[in-house]
Amino acid sequence: MIELIASGLVLASMYGLVAVGISLTWSSVGMLNLAQGFVFTFGGYVAFLFAQYMAKNFSIRDGVLLSLGVVLLGMIGSAIAGLIVGGLAFLPLHDRVNFPVRGLIATLAISIMGTQIFMLIFGPQSKPLPQIFGIKRLKIGEFSIAYGQVGTIVVATVVLLIVTLWMRRSRRGLQMRAMMMNPLGANMVGVSVRTTGMIALAISGALAGLASVLLGQIFFVSPTSGVQPLIVGLIISLAGGLGSMPGTVLAAVLLGFAEAVTARYTEQSFVPFVQFALVIAILTFRPRGLGGVLEDVRE
Repeated sequence: MIELIASGLVLASMYGLVAVGISLTWSSVGMLNLAQGFVFTFGGYVAFLFAQYMAKNFSIRDGVLLSLGVVLLGMIGSAIAGLIVGGLAFLPLHDRVNFPVRGLIATLAISIMGTQIFMLIFGPQSKPLPQIFGIKRLKIGEFSIAYGQVGTIVVATVVLLIVTLWMRRSRRGLQMRAMMMNPLGANMVGVSVRTTGMIALAISGALAGLASVLLGQIFFVSPTSGVQPLIVGLIISLAGGLGSMPGTVLAAVLLGFAEAVTARYTEQSFVPFVQFALVIAILTFRPRGLGGVLEDVRE
C-alpha cells in the first residue's frame, strides 16, 4: 500500500509541475502552450549534456554537486526554452486578433519542429540521466521506498510552494495574479502584458524542466519524451480548471493515483482510458474544472 501511495504521489508531482505551468501560462496571458512538451525535452537534454560534460572532463558521475547541477541546469534550460517560445509565439502575436488560436497553432508548430531538431541532433535513442537522489531505499516497516521517489515528492512540493508564495508575496507575482483576474484592468494601471507573459513562460518552463529531470531518471530523455507529459498536463489543467493552481494540483493527485492504481492492478495500456474517463466525469459535473477561474473574468 505504501509503495502504491508513493507511486501515485510521484506521478502526481511530475505531472503536476507540467500542468501548473500550462495553467499558469493560460491564466496570465491567455495562451494554451502546446510547445510545453518541447520545453520539457529541452531541459532534459541540457541536463544530459551537463552530466556528460562532468563525467568526461572531471570523472564526476554522482554526488551532490552533479545532482544540483543537473536539476538547476535542467530548470534553467527549460526556462530559456520557455522564453524562446515566448519570443516566437507570444510577443509577435499577443496583440493580434484571435490570439488564442494563433498562439495555439504557433506553439504546435514549435513543438513539431523542436522534436525534429532533437531527432537530428541526438538521434532517436533515449539518453540516461544520473540518479540525483541515489539508488538506496528507505525502509518503513515491512515496506521500502526508493530515495528517488521520496526526493521527487519533496522537491516538487517545495518548488510548487515557493512558486505559490512568490505569486502571493512578490510584486511581480501580484502583477501576474492581476493579469489572471483582469488583464485589461491590470494593463490600464501599468502592468506590462509582454513582461508578465515572458515571466510566466519562463516560470512554466522551469517547472517543466524540473519535471523532465525527475522523470528522466525513470524513462530517460528522448526527442519525444515530452509528448506524454504534455498530454497528461493538458488534461490535468482542464480537469483542475485552467487558471486554478489548487484545482490543478488536486487534479494531478487524482490522475496520478488513477494511473498508479490502474497500472498496478490491470495493464499499463488501460491507463489512458481511465485517465480520460476520470477527466470526462469531472468536466461533466464541474464544466469549469475542480477549481477553475470563470472564463467570464477574462472576458
